[in-house]
Amino acid sequence: MRIFALILAACAASTLNWSAPAQSASTQAVEQRLPHISVVKQGSGPAVVFIPGLSSPRASWDSVTTGLAKDHTLYLVQVNGFGGDAPGANLTPGILDGIVADLSAYLTSQKVGPIRLAGHSMGGLAALMFARAHPAQVDRLMIVDALPYFPVLLARGGPVPSPEQVDPIAKMMRNTVAARYGKPVDPATTKADVDALAVNPVSKVTMAKWAAQADPRVTAELLYEDMSTDLRPALPTLKMPITIVVPWTDTPFGQERTLAFYHSQFDSAPNVRFAPIAESGHFVMLDQPQRFRAELDAFLR
Repeated sequence: MRIFALILAACAASTLNWSAPAQSASTQAVEQRLPHISVVKQGSGPAVVFIPGLSSPRASWDSVTTGLAKDHTLYLVQVNGFGGDAPGANLTPGILDGIVADLSAYLTSQKVGPIRLAGHSMGGLAALMFARAHPAQVDRLMIVDALPYFPVLLARGGPVPSPEQVDPIAKMMRNTVAARYGKPVDPATTKADVDALAVNPVSKVTMAKWAAQADPRVTAELLYEDMSTDLRPALPTLKMPITIVVPWTDTPFGQERTLAFYHSQFDSAPNVRFAPIAESGHFVMLDQPQRFRAELDAFLR
């Protein structure tokens, strides 16, 4: 259940210096800037949209999209305030709704659709929200280690807390993360947080760099919105094919237990397929890029 690393990612982002980023290969193209997101377009062919996770830049997909633009049009989203970008409209509540609205308007203006839409972590939740709000614009979904209702992880075997019960916890986390904006780095805390997000040591170094580029104020609000959003009632209405990418390791949960958990969260969707990827953490595209690319290719066929 590596999705729990979402909280740790927020903490990591909040304890690092916010500095200007180095340009990645995926950001060399001209961006279309919108109030809540920016979009980079590459290639030609069927449209594929990628939404990264909490505190992550569009470069988080680079390891699994190499060469894909030869026969697909890639639309690489980045949330304003991440990747070193200015936060734009993302210093006020309603970021997730803003992401959905901006993306829908952009695709409409470009006469693009229906799309194949992939989202990681918070980006997976945004992808589900997009499919709920604009089903005619979506051909299929790939949800990478995300949940329709994040606070289910707080149940710990007991009753799942309601949004009302979660709200004070979510507000406390939001306020704590936001208050760390501009504060000195705690290297030990940062290392402990990043260590939980991946298996590969190189992946952890990469994630630390990304976290350093994220504005903790945006991370804080999105963390709150992620914990406050319950899409479980919407799952039966999502008729498009949905692939759920499930990273797992032998410890602490193993494949069988991890898959059982994700089945329990998504089985109400009428057309869902699960794609387990072994020996990978929350950032599965970094830990196992070849296996992830194979699942991505299968998703796009």
